[in-house]
Amino acid sequence: MPRPTAAQLAYGSATVIVSTIAMLLLSQTSTGLGVAVISAAALALGLLVALTVPAPRRRGRHAARTGASSAPAPAAGPASHEGATPAARVPDPWTAEAEHPVHH
Repeated sequence: MPRPTAAQLAYGSATVIVSTIAMLLLSQTSTGLGVAVISAAALALGLLVALTVPAPRRRGRHAARTGASSAPAPAAGPASHEGATPAARVPDPWTAEAEHPVHH
């Protein structure tokens, strides 16, 4: 079971506190059984709210990598490299050339 997020904890706790106070004031109960029933109902409502808050979607390594590599490739040919020095050419960060440069 995944851990609850801060938003889920905040919304659930706020729901329990506000709904308990509201139901106690509206019902005007003073018996222990009435307070226990209202408290249990508020706790159930808070759990329901906390579980229905949408959790943030996590991006995995694959999603981040495909987003970076989806840029269009530069045009190949002698016209695209005119005036560019080897130092000005930036290697693709996802190729083996960028990870392990070979020095001769």
